[in-house]
Amino acid sequence: MEFLTSMEVAKRIGKTKRWVNDCCAKGLIKGAYKEGNRWRIPENAKWEVGSSTAVCARTIGIGIQDFEKIITSDLFYVDKTDFISEWWSNKDDVTLITRPRRFGKSLTLNMVERFFSNKYKNMGDVFAGLKIWNKQEYRELQGKFPVIGISFAGVKENSYDKTVDAICNIITECYKSHREVLDNEEMLSSDRDYFLKILDGCTPKQAPLALNILCRLLYELYGEKTIILLDEYDTPMQEAYINGFWDELVGFVRNVFNSTFKTNSYLYIGLMTGITRISKESIFSDLNNIRVITTSTSAYADKFGFTEEEVSRALKEYSLDSKEDIRKWYDGFQFGDLSDIYNPWSILSYLQEKKIDTYWANTSSNGLVSKLIREGDKEIKRDFENLLCDKCVETKLDEEIAYNDLNGSSHHIWSLLMASGYVKPAEIKPDENGLSKGLYMIKLTNLEVKIMFRKMVSSWFESCESNYNEFIKALISGDLKAMNYYMNQVALSTFSYFDTGKTSSYLEPERFYHGFVLGLLVDMANEYCVKSNRESGFGRYDVIIEPYDKSKQAFIMEFKVRDPEEEKTLEETVESAKKQIDDKAYKTELINNGIIEDKIFSYGFAFEGKKVLIK
Repeated sequence: MEFLTSMEVAKRIGKTKRWVNDCCAKGLIKGAYKEGNRWRIPENAKWEVGSSTAVCARTIGIGIQDFEKIITSDLFYVDKTDFISEWWSNKDDVTLITRPRRFGKSLTLNMVERFFSNKYKNMGDVFAGLKIWNKQEYRELQGKFPVIGISFAGVKENSYDKTVDAICNIITECYKSHREVLDNEEMLSSDRDYFLKILDGCTPKQAPLALNILCRLLYELYGEKTIILLDEYDTPMQEAYINGFWDELVGFVRNVFNSTFKTNSYLYIGLMTGITRISKESIFSDLNNIRVITTSTSAYADKFGFTEEEVSRALKEYSLDSKEDIRKWYDGFQFGDLSDIYNPWSILSYLQEKKIDTYWANTSSNGLVSKLIREGDKEIKRDFENLLCDKCVETKLDEEIAYNDLNGSSHHIWSLLMASGYVKPAEIKPDENGLSKGLYMIKLTNLEVKIMFRKMVSSWFESCESNYNEFIKALISGDLKAMNYYMNQVALSTFSYFDTGKTSSYLEPERFYHGFVLGLLVDMANEYCVKSNRESGFGRYDVIIEPYDKSKQAFIMEFKVRDPEEEKTLEETVESAKKQIDDKAYKTELINNGIIEDKIFSYGFAFEGKKVLIK
């Protein structure tokens, strides 16, 4: 029998020698034995246990953003260290990279800090064996610079004052982590007094200049300009939009960013990450030295998320043969020209749990997305309905997110969802000359996202779940009295949930019943095909609920909002809705699809404020 050394096995399976020795010591490799200080491993050991990767698969660490911990603990890691050389060689003053949540942004910044920070000078061995360490010129940069690393990921306050206080606290902690500047014997007394004041607590008035001044103090101590890393820069801005203090916060953040990244002569290079590219007019109006990398940009395309090849290697390491399922659930993200990018959070979770689930979808509340679609107008809800039905939607896309325009037109919302990773461009619509005119056909990114959205729609009716379920039961059983009772209960408890408060009570029922149709679409999907024809004008929205089992009942619904100028009572409105069903012969489609006419039930729905009448 041929035997291999630990080093030979390590090279074959892409692991470290120490890691292979650990596996041997734990008895995980059959037939391995120790000879002196060396382990000897049977060449066919990998077949005895299925594969070497099954025996030697690394431990999965979910959500760990400490690069050094991942490497020294020999946790599963896909080598992305060549991001460092690509970013450094581009020589951009300030870089902003936007990627969806849980795509490795925080880990990347931690890796960059661990590489360049002079706190880790002569401690580059943690990068040994990784791509960046193969480049001698970059070894010389390891541990050379003072680095300020900060994160706004936790700034999720519901008021302007609390948000500013949270940012000020982050700046104070930053000063505490660099208190070594106080050791500079040549430090001016005024600078020392200023530094000590920030240590006691940065104030909103001090915040805009604080990081700028810290860079100068670090330069005076070390003789090197500072690298600034800012993670999740846009989190406070998203919370400001949701909670209604966007305009107030914009000015404060703009001043901080301008002083930190623009008028800072002691900044060597800056790197920011976030989910969205906030419009330049909002907080970047003074920054003309920033390079923005969005999901459509080719730079760094393979540095966030897992490529097809990386996923294949990971599945092999853990002896998992489920490539097609994995592709359907977690593939579909597009960065630049690279189309098959997998969600890293979901892949890691799958490798650990060894079962398909909605891992990524469960890591965040998706509150902003839910609010925008729930309170959106009929156009937004119709498009969302099409997306849930695996159809494409035509829209303009703008990668600069103007949050104050999100309530204006649907394309701003779809642009936000694209930046967040929920939708992707399936096709670019050219004009007659073959040039792009900014129109795209978009669709949901993958099955995990679709299921996430289905759960989101169902959550809209949680406050009235019992009444909502009873309405569906009454509909199927044909109990008209119960339908009227439970539908009014549902409308009463959820009507304001769909209301933006910016339109008249006459117009608002549209938002509710379009949302209600989405609920039917999701909650009846297992047994029925829910279709909305939508040909009618304002205030009318016909729905066909067709059973997959042709022996069951089918339903037609016509929604109509009472127009005081046309109908005197809600009774007249509901009669008009019923007449619409007959005049347009909606039954024909169902009969042609094999539904017996006696099994087709038609209902008119009339709305007036929160009141509903069904006949």
